[in-house]
Amino acid sequence: MEKELVEYIAKSLVDDPGGVAVNVIEGEKSTILELKVAEADIGKVIGKHGRIAKAVRTILSAASSKSGKRVVLEILD
Repeated sequence: MEKELVEYIAKSLVDDPGGVAVNVIEGEKSTILELKVAEADIGKVIGKHGRIAKAVRTILSAASSKSGKRVVLEILD
């Protein structure tokens, strides 16, 4: 569920939705989501001073609070 949420948000923000890819790495107590976007769109996903990235992480932590697992979003460049 978290993967689809991050994909949806990222595709809404970028100019090239086809360049969005989310890789899920499951751990015992946490899940890592690696977000990869086209090089030209990295700034749109991070935002000024990281505001958009922080907002996406906040939404993600709220959405994952049911599962009890910690979800970490990493934006790859």
